Amino acid sequence: MPSSFQWSSSGVLAGPKPDSTHPSVAVKDFSVIRHDNQWHIYATNATGNGWNLVHYAFGDWPQAANAQYTYLDQSGIGAGYRAAPQVFYFAPQNLWYLVYQTQPPTYSTTADPANPRSWSAPRRFIDQEPAIVQQNKGNGTWIDFWVICDTSTCYLFFNDDNGHVYRAQTTLANFPNGFGNTQIVLSDTANRLFEAINVYKIQGQNRYLMMNEAIGSDGRRWFRSWTSTSLTGTWTPLAAEENNPFARHNNVTFPAGAWTRDISHGELVRASNDQTLTISPCRLQFVYQGQNPSASGDYGRLPWRMGLLTQTNSPC
Repeated sequence: MPSSFQWSSSGVLAGPKPDSTHPSVAVKDFSVIRHDNQWHIYATNATGNGWNLVHYAFGDWPQAANAQYTYLDQSGIGAGYRAAPQVFYFAPQNLWYLVYQTQPPTYSTTADPANPRSWSAPRRFIDQEPAIVQQNKGNGTWIDFWVICDTSTCYLFFNDDNGHVYRAQTTLANFPNGFGNTQIVLSDTANRLFEAINVYKIQGQNRYLMMNEAIGSDGRRWFRSWTSTSLTGTWTPLAAEENNPFARHNNVTFPAGAWTRDISHGELVRASNDQTLTISPCRLQFVYQGQNPSASGDYGRLPWRMGLLTQTNSPC
């Protein structure tokens, strides 16, 4: 990993597709896998009055705009508040997991992530906010849940919109049950450590990468980053300031035109789909949400769209 990053952004790749029963003003919070020669995107659909989940798939990025959308209330996941998905393959069980918030951390499973109607009914990892979250969240709440496992343990990372990153854990053998021992692993101001936690294993290295969304001094969303040699270790800043960000409008070029000044909730393209969430350190790509710079108003009605960053200063 370099100590600073440079990116080139696509234009808008995909946006909302309302139908007769699913209003939509935005798609956001993307999780991405490559499966059966297609990109599969799981995302939050913003209705203007709430949030639910949507899936679409396509062969290559320019085809994303023409993909068919399937709303996941048409699966066992059902209707109601569902948001901020993460999808991965849990190899020990030969099952795919979709992690999301209902508000508590929730999951569904399937044998086939290409069939979005096949997801099971929601089940919770943890039923109630741990005491440590209640004591530190202020006016926030636990949000944006993220699972990653090593060879013996699975970890559930999340934010509280109040400057904290938390980590709960269970054994690999007991997953998805038994999450506990919730601890604070990072603290800062609310704007500098806001939400959208991502954690990955760096391929070929004994290191992990953490990304977290911040609200900048200009009010725009951007990402900070840290590394650690262990999922329970100390997180050392990598590119974590506005003048040296992981991803912010000041280190992104827009060959097709600067359609956004926000680099917000999304996911790195992974080298594998399993529970280790391994990424290649070469030529990173980041599927993110952006919006028209002139947009304003209620957060639930902001016009988020999907874009793709590609690293231009890859060391390999």
